[in-house]
Formats: sequence, C-alpha cells, structure tokens
Amino acid sequence: MSKTNVSTTGLETKKQPGSRVPHVFVILFFVIVLAAVATYLVTPGEYQRAEDARGRMIVVDGTYHAVEAAPAKFMAIFQSIYKGMHEAADIIFYIFIVGGSFGVLRATNVIEGAVGSISRKMAGREKILIPVFMLFFSLAGAMLGLAEETIPYITIMVPLVMMLGFDSITGAAIVLIGTSVGFTAAFMNPFTVGVAQGIADLPLFSGMGLRLIIWFVMLAVSIWYVMRYAEKVKKEPTRSVMYELDRVNKSQVNFQGDEYRLTTRHKLVLIILVATLVTLAVGVSKFGWFIPEIAGLFLLMGILMGVVARMPVNDIAESFIEGCRTLVMGALVVGVARAILVILEDGKVMDTILHSLATGVGSLPGGLTAFGMYLVQCMINYIVPSGSGQAALTMPIMAPLGDLVGVSRQTAVLAFQLGDAISNIFTPTSGYFMAGLALAGIPWVTWAKWILPLILIHYILGAVFVTLAHVIGYS
Repeated sequence: MSKTNVSTTGLETKKQPGSRVPHVFVILFFVIVLAAVATYLVTPGEYQRAEDARGRMIVVDGTYHAVEAAPAKFMAIFQSIYKGMHEAADIIFYIFIVGGSFGVLRATNVIEGAVGSISRKMAGREKILIPVFMLFFSLAGAMLGLAEETIPYITIMVPLVMMLGFDSITGAAIVLIGTSVGFTAAFMNPFTVGVAQGIADLPLFSGMGLRLIIWFVMLAVSIWYVMRYAEKVKKEPTRSVMYELDRVNKSQVNFQGDEYRLTTRHKLVLIILVATLVTLAVGVSKFGWFIPEIAGLFLLMGILMGVVARMPVNDIAESFIEGCRTLVMGALVVGVARAILVILEDGKVMDTILHSLATGVGSLPGGLTAFGMYLVQCMINYIVPSGSGQAALTMPIMAPLGDLVGVSRQTAVLAFQLGDAISNIFTPTSGYFMAGLALAGIPWVTWAKWILPLILIHYILGAVFVTLAHVIGYS
C-alpha cells in the first residue's frame, strides 16, 4: 500500500518534508491577516443602504462618504473567525446535516450495490454518463440556481465513476463543474440573474437568447475538458492526479463494487433517495425552499433509510456522526472564509474597495467599460462569493454607471452574472465548493492545479461574451 496518508477530511495530504503545500486554513488565515492590514492602509468609507421593494438591503448609488477609521485590532483577527462562523452558521450546520444523512446512506451499502450493478451494465459505454449528468447538473444551476444543494450528489457520483474506471476528480467535476457552468451562464437563475435584473429595473429573465448561447458554449467546453481527462484516466489510471489518494480511499472502505448486488432493501433505500431528490427539486422551484427546509428533508431521508435498512437505532446515530466527521473540515472552511468579509466590513473598507473599482471602471474608454465591469465583478467574487449578496452590493452602482458610460443595463447584469460565479469552484473562500471537495476527498491544491486551465478558458469566454454584448447593444 502507498505510504501516502490521507486526512479524514480529504483536504490535506501529508507529504515528505519540503514538498508540503500550505493547508487551506493557512491560506485563508493569511488572507484574513492581509484583510486586517488593509484596514490600516485603505481609506475607510461607506455607502448608505436602503431596503428595496423585495426587502433586500442594497447599496444606494452616489452616497459613498468617508467615515471614521476602524482598523482591525490584533484580537479582531482571531475574533473574526468566530464571527464568520456565526454569520455562516446556517451553511455550516446544513453541511453537517447533509453529511450525516449521507453517512447513514453509505452505511446501508446501497452505493456499492448500485455502482456494482451499473458498472456491469455500462461496460464499454461508461463515458456516456459524463455529458448526461453534467447536462443535468448544469440545468439545475441554470434554472433553479442550485449550488450548495448539489453537494450531496458528490457522494453518489464519486464512487460511481471510480467503479466505472475513472477517478474521484471526474466524479467531483461532473457535479461541481456541471452546476457551476449552469449557475454562471444561467439563463434563468433566480438568485443571480433574477436579483440583478430586479435591482437594475429590467424585466425578469429578459435577454434570455444570448444567455442560452453562452450557457451552451460554456457547457460544451466544460464537457470536453472533463471527458478528455476522463478518457486518459480510463486508458492509463496512473495518469490520474488522484491516483495514490484514490487507491488509499478505496482500500480504506474496502470498495469492491463488482462484489455487490442490489438487494430488496437496497432498492427501497434508493427509492427513498430518488423521492428525496424529487421533493428537493419541487420544494426549491415551487415553494421557495432554502437551507432549513432542505436540511430537514435530508435528515428525514437519513432516518428513513436507516429504518428501511433495518439498522439498529444506535447504528443510525453512529453512522450519522461518522458522516458529519468526514465534513468537519469543509464545514469549518465556510466560517473561516467568511471571516475575510467580516474584517473588511468591520474595518469600513469593503465599500471603499467597491467605490474605487467602480470609479476606475467609469474612467475607462467607452469600448472598455463593459470589460472593466466584468473584471470588477470577477475580483469582488473572491471576497463576496454569494451571488445574491454580490448583486445587492454591486448592481445598484454598476447599473446607473452603465447608463452614464453607454453600457446597457442588460450588459451590466451579464458582466455581473459571469464575473460572479466562475471562481466559485476554484477559490478556497467559496465554502460550499470546499465542502464538496471534502466530501470527495480531494485536496484543494490538487483540484486547483487540475482545473486552472478550464477556469482561464471560462474567464476568456466571459470576457468575449461581455464585449460582444456591448458591441451589439445587448438589451
């Protein structure tokens, strides 16, 4: 067996001295310190905020003003992590509940049984699953605005594709990249396009034609990227960037899918799983469900699965705890990443950064203004990874700014939409993404190296489409 040690979360790999990469917490803490330093160097200022017709607190354009300095004190750096976890508590506990519920699912051995059956039936046609599932997740992101909600699917996709001869990167990519492309190039995402167009006083989901073209192009490129890699791994497993870690993960769970068959109990568990996912889709799209409702649904799912599989109640509880344990790192990353925004907001410099960027965009030549808006949104997303939150922060400024410099409001919304989401499956400040990697057992550095070329392609495509929209007077 390989001597590579895998942490219980999958986010850290122990290597020989001198070859270790910084732990994700080290990276995030370094960024928190930089944010604290910025509170001493950046002029403090604030925008006024007002409640709009839908109850959202949005920035009031033209109200930026200097305020009294509030630089981060030494202890504030450490207190910000607690505050960040407190503010992100809903996401953190959602991750724990979902992880615990899928811990019960794993304990029933239904995944092994299903994967064993599928791997035999799909022999020779395995790669068909990649575009089919990526299309599914992309539509979920494009039409329903799903992001955190797709994390549970990683538990299903990773073992499935590994038994079909691929690797954990492929399984995670199907879910994360598929959902991200849909969320990024969404033609009717209510949490980004819907919010941004509402703030910009545009008809809801107007301009859908160009967004459909963008979605198709970005999805096609992404499918090509994943399939190209998956085919290499299928032909030569040692070319997988996760080869050693996947070998360890398989051995730890004694994962031999070809030895399993679906029993009647397994089929009942799968029925509960499918019913849960259908209920989730209906609840989100028809009844506006969000984190509390979804978390409750998955908790109910875990209990029902344990009962149907005839697990003793203590075993159900232990399996739930084990599922939570595997996601401790991913859940905590959400709160630590939030601490960056806490420091910038408490230090009164977040709005100054936004004001400076907007002023810089306004000074660009007319032909470059739309591109400048896109760059600003891309940069802000590394600090504010929330789509609706970024819309409330930037669109009240960017929409009227576009009026002044000759950029249509529809183009301003497109610049926000594309800039808002591309980095969500790359930056460690994106909590739900880091939780997904933890669930798949993939170190962030490994994933970042693998996906960087695709991220750059997405950025280039975004720049091309925003520039095109400006040229054709997109409205």
